[in-house]
Amino acid sequence: MIVFNGVYGDGNCAKWPCLAYSLPEGQNSEMTSSNPNIASAPGERGEFSLGWKVLLAGVLGVACGASPIPFNVIGFTVAPLTEEFGWTRTEILFPITIFGVIAALLAPAFGWMADRFGVRRVALGSLLAFGLAFAAIALTPTTNAQSTLYIYYALWLMVGLIGIGSTPVTWSRAINMWFFKNKGLALGILLLGTSLAAIVVPPVAEWAIREHGWRAMFAIVAGFPLLIALPIGFLLFREPRPEERPQAIVSNGGKLTGVTLGEALRDYRFWLIWLSILTIALAFGGAFINMVPILSDHGISSQRAATVMQILGIGILSGRIITGMLLDRFWAGYVAFPLLCLPAISSYLLLGTDTAFLPVAIGGFLLGFAAGAESDLIAYLASRYFGMLHYGKIYGMLYMPFGLASAVSPVLYAMVRDTQGSYDSILTVAIFAYVIGGGLLLLLGKYPEAFGRPEEEPDTEEAVTAT
Repeated sequence: MIVFNGVYGDGNCAKWPCLAYSLPEGQNSEMTSSNPNIASAPGERGEFSLGWKVLLAGVLGVACGASPIPFNVIGFTVAPLTEEFGWTRTEILFPITIFGVIAALLAPAFGWMADRFGVRRVALGSLLAFGLAFAAIALTPTTNAQSTLYIYYALWLMVGLIGIGSTPVTWSRAINMWFFKNKGLALGILLLGTSLAAIVVPPVAEWAIREHGWRAMFAIVAGFPLLIALPIGFLLFREPRPEERPQAIVSNGGKLTGVTLGEALRDYRFWLIWLSILTIALAFGGAFINMVPILSDHGISSQRAATVMQILGIGILSGRIITGMLLDRFWAGYVAFPLLCLPAISSYLLLGTDTAFLPVAIGGFLLGFAAGAESDLIAYLASRYFGMLHYGKIYGMLYMPFGLASAVSPVLYAMVRDTQGSYDSILTVAIFAYVIGGGLLLLLGKYPEAFGRPEEEPDTEEAVTAT
């Protein structure tokens, strides 16, 4: 097995990641005995045998939560809303900006609540609220008046206010507390939920709009969180008890270790990750949300566009698993840079008005693959560089640029299309953004071998009772 020094090594690589081969069993007792992160960590089989139920519930929670569903359906509303109300593409896609900005700003708060009160209460409560709020968009008035647009925006605002707790901000905290040696793979499997959503939700949304109208589509899609993810999460999802946690993430006393949010904000690595996420998300978010309109400009029908979105979802799925496996074996910078450059090829393939299906299908797959890699990286880097003690708050702060950029980017793409009649100029800018964003992660340096003295964790039950 290939591992990186500073993760499981003995400290010979002082400044930058290096490769080391682990010795056969029975010949590395000195190394493992000197590193508490190895000595008691469960093996691969042990971690998954303990945490598979939680992982299953988390996958469904992510799939049916506020992270993928709004982004997978709003592209299909462009045509019917334009036909019914005469709204521009910018006006129709602006709710994603509302949703994304609110969700991004609230991500640290929901992360703090998960740290303070327990992830189960926050994730399941937000999942319920998200499903109800998403279904309520079906109540948009039928009158063609300016007030209808404002009501439509207000309904999306509610989705952003209460839905962020159903995103990986919460679910990933629990998974990081169940897994260490297989953290990358487990997070990759968790975030397969967004791939499942990208595969399942677009054809359901397209069918619902075609057969029952766009209002009914919101109510139908709301059944995913309310009727599937919520019941299973209620039965299976929980944080591990102290004795079930991997020893690598706790102190000798069994407490979680890590840096505070203030210490993270003073660390240059936090800002490298932050800027990388911002740059990649600015390029990716608009391409993803505008994919159906982009394909329409290529002469692709809505049914074939749904197929491309499914291919994109398969790309996300592949990116999740492959990236997760690579992160468990190699340093994150070496994994991230080539994978995050893939959508530069995608943007190039989407330039112009070529009506051939194969190039746009390949472009969709590469875009999805890189998206799967980026989401894996956010959760993985937050836990490896800053620990688990204040993971929710730190992850929430790192999710903020992702949410803000994903919210602004679709409108930027739509504005370019409305003013220039083509997406080509913004797709060209995106090519450079992907390369720059991936390159920033090459500057991170090796993972910390240990964190400072752990702080006292809050008593979740007492905190909730007091509240």
